[in-house]
Amino acid sequence: MKQIDISNLGKTTETLDEEKFWQIVSASLENSPNEEKQEEKLIDEIANLSPKEMIGFRLRTDKLLYDSYNAEMWCAGYIMNGGCSDDGFEYFRNWVISRGKKTYYEAKENPDSLIKEVSDDKDEYEFESFWYVALEAFNRKTGKNLYDYIDDEAFKTREGNYPPFEFNWEEDKPETMKAICPQLFAKLWD
Repeated sequence: MKQIDISNLGKTTETLDEEKFWQIVSASLENSPNEEKQEEKLIDEIANLSPKEMIGFRLRTDKLLYDSYNAEMWCAGYIMNGGCSDDGFEYFRNWVISRGKKTYYEAKENPDSLIKEVSDDKDEYEFESFWYVALEAFNRKTGKNLYDYIDDEAFKTREGNYPPFEFNWEEDKPETMKAICPQLFAKLWD
């Protein structure tokens, strides 16, 4: 692939148009039997965007991660993955985003709605590499590191800048998790 010149590209905080973002995610889900195929499709689609839009895809992802950073979503991730570290919570929310707009917004409203995504042939609900698809596409297209073009000082809705919250559930008090995600708890908690 011939690389393009981005010498005039400065740092940005501009997120990709949300509808365009969700169209790319939706298209990546079609005929993708697994995350690996979806990841390939995402990279190919994102590579068709302008360099600024590729950065915007990553920034939109970060904004959606930021907006879903709360105790209830963490509870769902904890139940679905049999535990959930800080990093695991990032990868879980990336997986939620990768399932599409409807799934994301339903889960944001009520994480127990993720019961619709539970599958007997799935052990883990994480998609770490979703976080990096724009970086890969950007590097292929420009030969550069996408991170160098994000204005970290001005972009506030990012990892490391999440709002604090209090946990309203405890792993050693399963009834507190069941109260937040009763369907997920009934199906997945041993």
